[in-house]
Amino acid sequence: MKTRKLGNDLTVSAVGLGCMGMSFAYGASDEAESIRTLHRAVDLGVTFFDTAEVYGPFTNEVLLGKALKPFRDRVVIATKFGFKIDTSKAGAAAITGVDSRPEHIREVAEASLKRLGIETIDLLYQHRVDPNVPIEETVGVMAELVREGKVRALGLSEAGSATIRRAQAVHPIAALQSEYSLWTRDPEEDVLATCRELGIGFVPYSPLGRGFLTGAIRKADDLAADDFRRQVPRFQAENFEANAALVAALERLAAEKGVTAAQLALAWVLSQGDDIVPIPGARKLHHLEQNAAAADITLSAAELQQLGEAIPAAQVAGKRFGRLACDDESVIEEARPDTIGRACLRRRRNYLTPSRRTGWKHVGQASSRTDGSSLCRRHGLRQCGSLEEGLSPAKLDHRLLPECRRMADPGRIHHRDPGGGTGAARHAALHGYTKRRCRG
Repeated sequence: MKTRKLGNDLTVSAVGLGCMGMSFAYGASDEAESIRTLHRAVDLGVTFFDTAEVYGPFTNEVLLGKALKPFRDRVVIATKFGFKIDTSKAGAAAITGVDSRPEHIREVAEASLKRLGIETIDLLYQHRVDPNVPIEETVGVMAELVREGKVRALGLSEAGSATIRRAQAVHPIAALQSEYSLWTRDPEEDVLATCRELGIGFVPYSPLGRGFLTGAIRKADDLAADDFRRQVPRFQAENFEANAALVAALERLAAEKGVTAAQLALAWVLSQGDDIVPIPGARKLHHLEQNAAAADITLSAAELQQLGEAIPAAQVAGKRFGRLACDDESVIEEARPDTIGRACLRRRRNYLTPSRRTGWKHVGQASSRTDGSSLCRRHGLRQCGSLEEGLSPAKLDHRLLPECRRMADPGRIHHRDPGGGTGAARHAALHGYTKRRCRG
């Protein structure tokens, strides 16, 4: 298989293998079949394998350590730290928050090395940014692990551009892992450009939309009872039907090219740049083989445009996460649905949702209030007011949230609106915020 570079030190197969589903989130799995799939991946030239302590939790790292031990000198193993894990609970319920305290990072690194049965972790990611620990402190500890020979290269996951730059200033970052696919294109706003400017590789997880873009999921009932996708808004009710129509268009284009919908969707991701290494999951051999073959599919400029138009990101219905909405701006937001991130404010044609760290996150544009209401519904947001015409989102970052990350519970702080505070009581009541003014 063709290879690509992540940062300066890692050379990996153009298509990696996301291993989460072999132990976590997608229902019951078969260890023997998973091991066969992992071995076949090596045969096909896949050299990049992705896991994390939270997958299982813990059991996925053990599985990879067992299956890949005979091929250690041929593979690159990436794992992650960053969550609080309640060992008395199973599956996703075990995730109770984020934790990037220095002592916790070291504990997880040592435990991951033992579970994987290796002396050095090839790529160690911070799984989600911890708002309570400065990124400089987090990366500082990770850099110490590199100097000690326990880690080879560093990565971040779902981090924003500002965080990436601050992290890079402490130690070179080899890769950023974030969701990216035909139906999730958020990184195109600025994160991809930041990575390229800094020489950081980009690793898209869920490049097949958690299986939706394969066309194999015809209805939500096709999913196992314990499959976490049942809780994902894009897989529910009206959203499912709307998104299925988009996938039907993808399937038609795939048939015209003589490939599967999954292969075409994966080829689109690969075509976005030689610094991109997707890690589709696969628990079965034929899925793995299809994904690996996508690395040899070439798309013309016209085909890429046709694909982008067939699945417009703005028409994808529903939020990408349900319970676990973890990114640089809202940490496990959906575990506390009454907090920040559920509101949407309008400024001219721009719709914005508050975020814990950066003030405001752009949701999209709409030419009318009716279209704006539809936009809000697709993202699970409720419009609660308008911003004064003269303020741009960039200015709002500085005007509204200068001190929030220093507070113990920033998501429950209400900020006086820049137009004079006339809507303060209504906003506070709607979102359950405490009426309190931050400095600035």
